[in-house]
Amino acid sequence: MKEKLVVLGGGSFGTVLANMIACNDFPVTLWMRDSENAQLCEATGFNERYLPGYALSDQLIISDDLGDSVRDAEIVIFAVPSGSLTALVKEVVGSICSDIVVISTSKGVYGDDFLLPSQILQQSLPGARIGVLSGPNLAKEIALREITATVVASGDHEICEMLQTVLASNYFRVYANYDRLGVELAGALKNIYAIVSGIAEALKAGQNTKSVVLTRSLAEMSRFGLQLGADPMTFLGLSGVGDLFVTCTSPLSRNFQVGLGLGQGKTLAQSISDVGQVAEGVNTTRLVKRKADEMDIYMPIVSALYETLFNDQSIKQSLETMMSAEQNTDVDFMVKKND
Repeated sequence: MKEKLVVLGGGSFGTVLANMIACNDFPVTLWMRDSENAQLCEATGFNERYLPGYALSDQLIISDDLGDSVRDAEIVIFAVPSGSLTALVKEVVGSICSDIVVISTSKGVYGDDFLLPSQILQQSLPGARIGVLSGPNLAKEIALREITATVVASGDHEICEMLQTVLASNYFRVYANYDRLGVELAGALKNIYAIVSGIAEALKAGQNTKSVVLTRSLAEMSRFGLQLGADPMTFLGLSGVGDLFVTCTSPLSRNFQVGLGLGQGKTLAQSISDVGQVAEGVNTTRLVKRKADEMDIYMPIVSALYETLFNDQSIKQSLETMMSAEQNTDVDFMVKKND
């Protein structure tokens, strides 16, 4: 297989994805919107803006020409923040073939319709074959060749095999999952709980408390996912508990850093400004709270965080609200044995 691939998005994750593909000897173009940075990366062999010191393969083509990059491509990977996805898709619609393989790495939800990134792609590119890539994938660690695993999710088995072939290496594993909905929901939802974990870290919470945050967050994620039609078992995999753990414990997580700022007494605006990049969990909290209320899904952590983020409720009061919430079963999906 030597299909032409293109990765759209010259940030840290797009860069490592494209570079891994190039290192596996597949023809790939990394498109960047910033012409100056594209020229600098091409000239120096480094994307110093996002991944200082990370050497780029000589086989990696870097371009700022969107139309030329996607023309004749057979696999297009959208590696941009969810807030940039819709506009970018509109830009490429007229330049790609109808039956192209399209992969989303975005993690978030959209507006009143509660659409996921792959659903945005499907609406705009109705003939495309869709997949998503998600998991505990901190780009800076991948760049250091730390052992990492990800999930490619699609109902199209061939797409999963394609991504496994072009990305897998001795430090990067790619596992298949056919529950695209569950994988995408997990990737979006975990950002909410990373904010909560950052708050807990700032408050110097003990290990007992942190374990409560992680496990009850996982319970909420799987409960929410089941009601929307996902397989709850998906949340026990890399895209669920794996990504949740990394995002809730790593200082490299933008959403964790927002929570850390809130826990230190900063305003939401100050916390976001300090991070300097998009923290998807803030808007996701708003949209998930609305959806949970509409569907009557029990989400006490989401509800408490929402009040702190958007209604100026103190963190202390939010904690008190969570601790006074209903004490229900530990695991929602246990198989009941016969008496």
